[in-house]
Amino acid sequence: MIDQLLKIRGLQTIFPSEEGVAVAVDRVDLDLAQGETLGLVGESGCGKSVTALSIMRLVSPPGKIVAGEILFEGRDLLRLDESEMRKIRGNDISMIFQEPMTSLNPVFQIGEQIAEAFRIHRSMNRSEAREAAVEMLNKVGIPAPEKRADDYPHQLSGGMRQRVMIAMALACDPKLMLADEPSTALDVTIQAQILELMNLIKNTRGTGIILITHDLGVIAEMADRVAVMYTGMIVEEARVKDLLESPQHPYTMGLLKSIPRIEKGATGQRKRLHVISGMVPDLRHLPEGCTYQDRCPEVQAICKESPVLEKKTSGHLVRCWMRDRA
Repeated sequence: MIDQLLKIRGLQTIFPSEEGVAVAVDRVDLDLAQGETLGLVGESGCGKSVTALSIMRLVSPPGKIVAGEILFEGRDLLRLDESEMRKIRGNDISMIFQEPMTSLNPVFQIGEQIAEAFRIHRSMNRSEAREAAVEMLNKVGIPAPEKRADDYPHQLSGGMRQRVMIAMALACDPKLMLADEPSTALDVTIQAQILELMNLIKNTRGTGIILITHDLGVIAEMADRVAVMYTGMIVEEARVKDLLESPQHPYTMGLLKSIPRIEKGATGQRKRLHVISGMVPDLRHLPEGCTYQDRCPEVQAICKESPVLEKKTSGHLVRCWMRDRA
């Protein structure tokens, strides 16, 4: 058994355009062990989803991976030909996409869409694949799975569609699951059920999970470690408890302060929600040096130079010139 499931080194994914080159994933290093959940957080446009698509080698043109290694159980996925990669996708590595309504095929019944994975990767015949698909629907908590297998995506609620996506992702018992905002836009009850299901999957199957979200509350509940992304780079990485209790990067601090809380200030009024000033910069025209400097409340002259990701304390990495907070 290989404990180190995934090892990413120097991953760089770009999107060329007439206005310039957007570096969506910039020299990213990540590690994931078997049975571990790694949270990947940051605002929209910070490179989280493109990182997952790069692992799956599903980056759409003109986007392309131009550098790095993605070692899955010791094999570099970037060196495999497309036929070898197809054997891995949906089998050893699966992905729950952000919006199930656009990820599911609207003209095929959901049972047929799940069964396809069994026919391709497990060489089942049509009736065997159908039976396996119904069993998967049952495992993810969809009531009357025999009947629901004949439904089309538009006939299901958002929570049901998300469960179908999870059923598809788990069909072939993957070793690695990439979950891109799996509970976004769901009501809190359904969200809790989806997250509980993912935890069950990890604990019973030993599946490694990369959980992509902007919700640090979800990260606190689900993840073992967390990496914070900004402008395509990892700016902080730590065990969840360490990051929540002692954030080191000003961006992480801003994200944590932005979490809504039911509490009141000294005057009895509810505290105003913290807002990070400014916007994520255009990836085609990033500032020289630290890319967070235009939004940072602690910017210094040295921030005109590019900081490196370095260890501040045991297992806690930070990309910042700021004073040592360890």
